[in-house]
Amino acid sequence: MIQLDANIVSVSLPAIARSLGASFAGIEWVITAYVLSFASLLLPAGALADRFGRKRLLILGLSVFTFASFLCGSAPTLTVLIIARALQGAGAAMQLSAALATLSHEFQGEARARAFSFWGSVVGIGAALGPVVGGLITQSFGWEWAFYINLPIGAILIALIIRVVVSSRDPDAMQIDLPGVACFSGGLFLTTLALIEGNHRGWTDPWILGEGVGAVILFALFILVEGKEARPMLDLSYFRKPTYIGANLAQFSFSAGMLTMLTFIPIFLQSGLGHASASAGLMMLPTVIPMFVVPRIVTHYLAHRFSGRDLLTAGLLLVCLGLFALALAVQHLGYGPMIGGMTIAGIGAGLLNGETTKVGMTVIPRERSGMASGVSGTVRFTGLVVGIAALGAILYTRVAAVVADALPMISTADRAALVRDITAGKLSGATLVGYDASTLKSLALSSFASGYRALFLAGALFMLVSAVLVWRLVDAAETPPTSTSSTRPRSKPR
Repeated sequence: MIQLDANIVSVSLPAIARSLGASFAGIEWVITAYVLSFASLLLPAGALADRFGRKRLLILGLSVFTFASFLCGSAPTLTVLIIARALQGAGAAMQLSAALATLSHEFQGEARARAFSFWGSVVGIGAALGPVVGGLITQSFGWEWAFYINLPIGAILIALIIRVVVSSRDPDAMQIDLPGVACFSGGLFLTTLALIEGNHRGWTDPWILGEGVGAVILFALFILVEGKEARPMLDLSYFRKPTYIGANLAQFSFSAGMLTMLTFIPIFLQSGLGHASASAGLMMLPTVIPMFVVPRIVTHYLAHRFSGRDLLTAGLLLVCLGLFALALAVQHLGYGPMIGGMTIAGIGAGLLNGETTKVGMTVIPRERSGMASGVSGTVRFTGLVVGIAALGAILYTRVAAVVADALPMISTADRAALVRDITAGKLSGATLVGYDASTLKSLALSSFASGYRALFLAGALFMLVSAVLVWRLVDAAETPPTSTSSTRPRSKPR
């Protein structure tokens, strides 16, 4: 539900803009408001789950998310929609932190491995199907139903959680660390905002530099505050464990290097190869199917034989290999050559999807599972934002270089406008005085493919470096193969 909503709305933006009479610059905040709220509140939400109870916060998060979905669907103006999306992001942060903490507390041993494998499968499917589902809903029922669909689902989930989820909390939790919440949320807010706006404004823009400096100051204050807290929101002592650092690096790398591809590849299939959104969604199946199937293979056949370090490293290396294969295939401008790379990357993603969270949770005590889930969610989401910003910058830079080589005589303003059109996927609509449409389209297509080749190569190199670091950091003895004798603890709802 969360993953779908993070992606489903992007397809609906043109319809929302027409309905509410909004500009493109304004409509971007429909996405940005959700991202900022969600990312900034994940870690504080984990602390709240430990303090007030995971089940209680899960119900509260679902209630907020469902109510905000109603406000989004019925929003009469863009301003109301943006405010409702920020509220929806807050509800999503509470949901995700509480849900992960509940899984970590409730399941142990092999049962925990199965639970996180299934969770990883669902996240992968939700991320991949978001644009397809969004397109079908918007086309068939209107953009409002991209939000209204959450209402019956939310009501059913709340009823199920009340009935089946066992209450749990950290018995040693103290008062809420308000200074820590303010510093961390503010720092992550400014970081995320700078990353989102950096490629548009330019990385040397005074606003971007100011947001970066402000984020550094707030994070420094956060570290000082947490060091003085008896029961900090984020216990920094856990980051002295190399295994915990390695697990979070794997989580970050998986998001930055692989989950970002669930955004970039469909854009290439639509803009570069000219396929419709629904067709592009179906073409993602070589990546999506392994993300659903492989976690089950891990649970039943691999988790008992290999350590968490082995599985994480293998997953990162497979994604690296898949992205390298895509870099070789993309110049052919055909879907067929891409299938092999997409499949290999999907298999690697299937290994990583649940394993990254499980390994990170393993070295944290059960009573602090809310904090651990908040860290896991924050790292994953931050990786996604950083990856899109960094890979988007690489795409833009490479396209600009190809255009500059091909058209050295045009003005800087015309070149920048052409590059913006190409990187946005407007390959057929690019115009330039003095050049015919066919010549510009050929240049747009070749530069777009060259940009994606650089993007895939950068992603592959990043995953290779991450695999080496994770192998060095994660201790196989701390992440041993799962015991087949472990079972789910028997407990009754109370």
